Amino acid sequence: MASSTLKPGVPITLQELEPSSEMLKQGASLRVTGILQSYDVDSAVAVIQDGSARLKIDTQNLRDISFRSNSTFQFIGELLIQPNNDAILQARVGRNVDGLDLNLYQQSLIIRRQHEAKLLSSRRP
Repeated sequence: MASSTLKPGVPITLQELEPSSEMLKQGASLRVTGILQSYDVDSAVAVIQDGSARLKIDTQNLRDISFRSNSTFQFIGELLIQPNNDAILQARVGRNVDGLDLNLYQQSLIIRRQHEAKLLSSRRP
């Protein structure tokens, strides 16, 4: 029996999901954060935004989450690239993170990546 392993959601900013990004690939497991711009109850699709970048979120697998426009949300899930090259995140986890300073959060991602790169380089012979 084959086991499917969930990969951790790599924390990224919405701006990093540009067409040339290595993160913009089918099935990539990502953690994204943004401000809820809209939510369609019928399709269970939310749109989050950070700066000028937007991303659609398929929320059909989420339960007990209240969507409020202009609130900050964080989602973990797998990226699906649709035939028209639109990206949508198939969310498996979602939470409201109102009060999170998005600028400080983005700075922490930069510091985290620098630290991880330093660790990787120190482990190489």
